[in-house]
Amino acid sequence: MKITLAGAGLYGRLLAWRLAGQGHRLTLLDPDPPEHGHAASHTAAGMLTPWAEADGAEAQLVAAGIDSLQRWPALAADLGSEIDFRPGGSLLLAHGSDVPELHRYQQALSAAGHGGKSQWLDTSAIQDLEPALEKRFQEGLFLPDEASVNSTRVMRTLHQHLSAQGVSWLRYRSADFPASLPQAARDADLFIDCRGLGARRALPGLRGVRGEVLHLHAPDLQLKHMIRLMHPRYKLYLVPRRDDIYVLGATQIESEDRGPVSVRSALELLSAAYTVHPAFGEARVLKTDTNLRPALFDNHPLVTLDDNLLTVNGLFRHGYLLAPLVTELALGLINGRALPPHYHWMGARSSTAATQQVTA
Repeated sequence: MKITLAGAGLYGRLLAWRLAGQGHRLTLLDPDPPEHGHAASHTAAGMLTPWAEADGAEAQLVAAGIDSLQRWPALAADLGSEIDFRPGGSLLLAHGSDVPELHRYQQALSAAGHGGKSQWLDTSAIQDLEPALEKRFQEGLFLPDEASVNSTRVMRTLHQHLSAQGVSWLRYRSADFPASLPQAARDADLFIDCRGLGARRALPGLRGVRGEVLHLHAPDLQLKHMIRLMHPRYKLYLVPRRDDIYVLGATQIESEDRGPVSVRSALELLSAAYTVHPAFGEARVLKTDTNLRPALFDNHPLVTLDDNLLTVNGLFRHGYLLAPLVTELALGLINGRALPPHYHWMGARSSTAATQQVTA
């Protein structure tokens, strides 16, 4: 088929790569250059952590995350080692006054049927797992099956694959997709909309959820696992990457402010990191970044095919985690397969139905 795809974030690139590999002719539209851009995919910490984010999440979304995580090793093998896929697990920690929050979290995991994937650690076990932490924490929760990828490297690798496949890349912003496309891009058998917040006109209920991250260089510290620091108000995360770099952030802010990281946020994040280990006091802040994650009213992903328009949107905080699963479901729709019954909730709402429910 001849396919026009709008939006070169993670899902646009993944679908274009897979479809080009099947022999389809792709035109990829995005207002940004391939090397960098405003898509949330460029800013994400790349955490693949369905259990660490299970508290408060709906059971079907947690199950989808676990399913998708199991598909990540195959996707990582196809993409190559450059994406820095790390399957080492994550460690949840809490300081003395917040230890009850850690116990509550473990109980919530057990109540949801996920407790078997967690290991309760005492001080000695924490030190065995992360020697750099010494005896700074008395209790912790280890989630051995969780993983991470380097989002910057994923986006760059996908661009390299697309270039090798000869996919056409046009710098173009389409406010009304596909109606406002130039004639050359409008002549297609299938249109795919992966524009994220750029699809507001088609999905008026779409909103942006702010995320803030700091990139730190800490050569005096050797952490091997993702760290989450429990706190009643926020959950800080530290994601180790190559070359002694750590991505530092918290969960989410219900705001569409695209401005730089505030002084208050920077102070809170850096102070919390310092309590994890004082070596962060000598770390260098390489950069700060903010972005908006696209989310629908129910915070569920939307995967629908209406006539010849495929829509993938609303991945919220779960973009990288759900990438293998949602890409496979979208490809199935293109190839004439319905969504599996246990994933009907991703496509039960057409774009029209979602809009009507929001405006109602």
